[in-house]
Amino acid sequence: MNPDEEFPIILVTQDHYELANNEVIGTNTKFWFEHQELGYCLYKQNKSQYIGQDWSEKVASELCELLRLPHAIYYLAETWEGDRGIVSPSFLPKDATLIHGNEILTRILPNYPTFENYGVSQHTIDIVLSVLAEEHINFPIDWIAPSNIQKSVEVFVGYLMLDAWIGNGDRHHLNWGLINRKLTPHTRETIHLAQTYDHASSLGRELYDEKRQKLSVDSYIKKCKSAFYANSEDKKSLKTFDVFHQVALLYPQAAIMWLEHLERISTKETRVIFNRIPKNRMSNIAIEFAQNILDLNQKKLLNFKELLT
Repeated sequence: MNPDEEFPIILVTQDHYELANNEVIGTNTKFWFEHQELGYCLYKQNKSQYIGQDWSEKVASELCELLRLPHAIYYLAETWEGDRGIVSPSFLPKDATLIHGNEILTRILPNYPTFENYGVSQHTIDIVLSVLAEEHINFPIDWIAPSNIQKSVEVFVGYLMLDAWIGNGDRHHLNWGLINRKLTPHTRETIHLAQTYDHASSLGRELYDEKRQKLSVDSYIKKCKSAFYANSEDKKSLKTFDVFHQVALLYPQAAIMWLEHLERISTKETRVIFNRIPKNRMSNIAIEFAQNILDLNQKKLLNFKELLT
């Protein structure tokens, strides 16, 4: 990898669109299509060319790589009409299906609001952890776990640390799930934790540069809310840091390991990622704001690590 080389841009053609299978989940323009080199891929378009959903998704996936978290792969993309977005190859094997969190919780909670994404107070961190702690849930497919990670729920602890680091407030019940790998003549049916995916609501990507110049990064990160609630009766969701603190106390060994992974990541490494985003997609002001988010949140997280050890 050349640290001075910009990330490549995947061209989404009109033929891709016309042959696509439309995606109905979410609010962005998106569709599945067959890419000659990458295979079956999802294209997701930015809601606005001025809002950085493309670069935030790309940066988050590169940060997952540094953390050694199992994650969906994202490429910066542009359509034949000049619209910007991302392309993500499917992480599902041909014999597998993705079961979203809302489907899972609907099966076990009476009157669960299956089709609402935000403000779902029944989406509590305790119920999600109880689901993911079940013994039959395997690690993400093709991911080799570190020796001190014993359960899939401990991998999810890493996902929640990532959320706290990047300020991701969008891990609602469609943005986590399980993979059902179906029975074949040569294999038995298995259930796996899905890779972490859909991190675009992070790193201050929703802000305009004028707002970034006036806003304190410290005040911004203190307001980062998650999509998890402490109790189903609560009116407000937990902050991303509060979620991670809660699960870290329940799974301290896993939390310490993920924090050690975070500790090894330098500002120089994250700066390289930002610098590889094309300048017409991410301004220097946006880079500085996002880098400061990472630096401040990393410091806060590592301070918490001292309390666990």
